[in-house]
Amino acid sequence: MKKINVLGSLNMDLVTCVHMTPVVGETVLGNGFDKIPGGKGANQAATIGRLGGNVSMIGKVGRDDFGTQLTESLSKDHVDTKHVLKSDSAPTGTAIIMVNDSGDNSIVVIPGANFELSVHDISEQILEGDYLVAQLEVPLEIIEKSFKMAKGKGMTTVLNPAPAQGLPSSILENVDLLIPNETEFKLLTGCDPKNERMLDRGVRDLIALGTQKILITLGEHGAVLCDGTTKTYFKAQKVVPVDTTAAGDSFIGGLLFALSRGEAMDASIDFATLAAAITVTRKGAQSSLPTLAEVQERFGV
Repeated sequence: MKKINVLGSLNMDLVTCVHMTPVVGETVLGNGFDKIPGGKGANQAATIGRLGGNVSMIGKVGRDDFGTQLTESLSKDHVDTKHVLKSDSAPTGTAIIMVNDSGDNSIVVIPGANFELSVHDISEQILEGDYLVAQLEVPLEIIEKSFKMAKGKGMTTVLNPAPAQGLPSSILENVDLLIPNETEFKLLTGCDPKNERMLDRGVRDLIALGTQKILITLGEHGAVLCDGTTKTYFKAQKVVPVDTTAAGDSFIGGLLFALSRGEAMDASIDFATLAAAITVTRKGAQSSLPTLAEVQERFGV
């Protein structure tokens, strides 16, 4: 099984449930309060590890209880945490999450130690393996350096451009597979992926910058894989959502797990939709991620 490196954030999620997400100036009552391990990077690594993949986490936490709890949680999911560093000057990252009755969430991320990770923390000795996966909850200069280094070592690079923001060509030119959602694709390209002509234009623009393939997640409508020449659509599983907090992370983790064990891209995307379908039926981030046995039992794969 191929090795996957996940470069990204580790956050402690502080979660409450609300009837309706409040608008500006509105106060609502929360139902319950939970502390659940999260962070986009850690969620993706935990998905891969829980499914049975060979995965290493690269990131930074504070020297506090949250940091200890997050690394211990990853270790329990069989994630190698020897490259999770500790900051002497910043607390562990946190995220404040509200989940409404429809299963939709609103999230505020306080980066903390995630933004203390520096280019000096990344070396060729750390980037060993076959895949490098990253998101945008660590400084962009680290992603730029890491992806350039990974490409030089012959690794496959995968970027989840979340939270949504613009990206320089110096990053995009070293991305083998870009996995945005609809909002992120629109921000990157100015094109609405729901419109076929605009989708094609946005994909061509990204390909022209050096990105090899784009896999756009479309929520309940599935996903579409584009390479500048062809488009392939994949259906999502029909489920009743409870909490969508880690749906995208579970999808990406499931995809990389399947690819790492030698599955073709189309089959890997199909598997990723199954993992994500289970995740949205449960509460929390890492607490909602499935095992391989659960995916096999529920969907017969």
